[in-house]
Amino acid sequence: MDTGSGKRGKKPRRVRLEDIAKKVGVSLSTVSRALSGEKGVRDDVRIRILEAAKTANYALPNPTPGTKVILAASSAAMIDYVRNQFTLYVLEGIRERAQTLGIDIVTRPIANEAEERRVLEEARTDPEVAGLLFLTVDDERMLAATRDVGKPVVLVNGDDPFMRLSSVTPCNRSAAQVATDYLIDQGHERILFLMRPGRRTIVRRLEGWQDALAHRGLPHPEDLVMAVDDWLPELAQQAIADRIAARGLDFTAVLAAGESLAVGTMAALQSAGYSVPDDVSVMGMDDLPQAAFLNPPLTTVHIPAREIGMTAVDLLRDICSGMPALPRRIELACHIIERQSVGPRRRTEQESD
Repeated sequence: MDTGSGKRGKKPRRVRLEDIAKKVGVSLSTVSRALSGEKGVRDDVRIRILEAAKTANYALPNPTPGTKVILAASSAAMIDYVRNQFTLYVLEGIRERAQTLGIDIVTRPIANEAEERRVLEEARTDPEVAGLLFLTVDDERMLAATRDVGKPVVLVNGDDPFMRLSSVTPCNRSAAQVATDYLIDQGHERILFLMRPGRRTIVRRLEGWQDALAHRGLPHPEDLVMAVDDWLPELAQQAIADRIAARGLDFTAVLAAGESLAVGTMAALQSAGYSVPDDVSVMGMDDLPQAAFLNPPLTTVHIPAREIGMTAVDLLRDICSGMPALPRRIELACHIIERQSVGPRRRTEQESD
């Protein structure tokens, strides 16, 4: 046994202002002014300095006295948190990045107007609050009040249609377009889009489905869009079963705007005696862990939930640290996870002839 003074793994050296100055190629005083939000630094130089500091996980000073951020979670976010893991992963990303940057996250529910007023008043009056993250908020009245809070705000998994507030979302529209293109490439033309209306993020997914079909010269009639009242698998199962009973199997593929709806879709098809994917291909969106354990495993679009949370914290910090304050909408790339629930469209005997 070696009892000598063996070297342990070296603790990473703390990043210093000098390191950032050397990397960017500017003076130490320029770095100091840029990170503290002082005037006299060109915007392009300030951006390079802030990006270098962010890459090095340098805890930026905040131009306001506070190091606390209020995370205001809508009732839709809390319902999603209870039912599946998407919001859980967004929250994990927020907390992970905030911990790295030395930011305290304080969560507040906003299920009604009174709770919203209390949260906004807290943000206005508490000098420790540097800014707010609003999770899964679509209500225009709520967004209008938030725009006047007087402190930086970033919307998480939602967007401001008037672009007055910055936001971070997945690229919902292009994600659905890529998914629909994938099904078309497998020979499918009658692709059912199953959704729960109510959020702009889901409208973007509907638009992506329409974009893909239109681009490929395929019809996208309203009767191929099916809506259910909630994200519950049993509602999707009933809706698909009712359609088959009324119309027969008038589609060869289903793109579900959320994976819980894909689960119900597969259950309905299998209960009706159809095979997935031999008779009907089914595709989801989100790529939650349980998708890999369905029978068959679900082909889906991976939505980077954790990265959405992390990027939102970075964006809020940048705004608080003196980055140019024009509102911006950041959309993160999504990609297809291929499993076994999608296959080539089966040709009928008539088509084969």
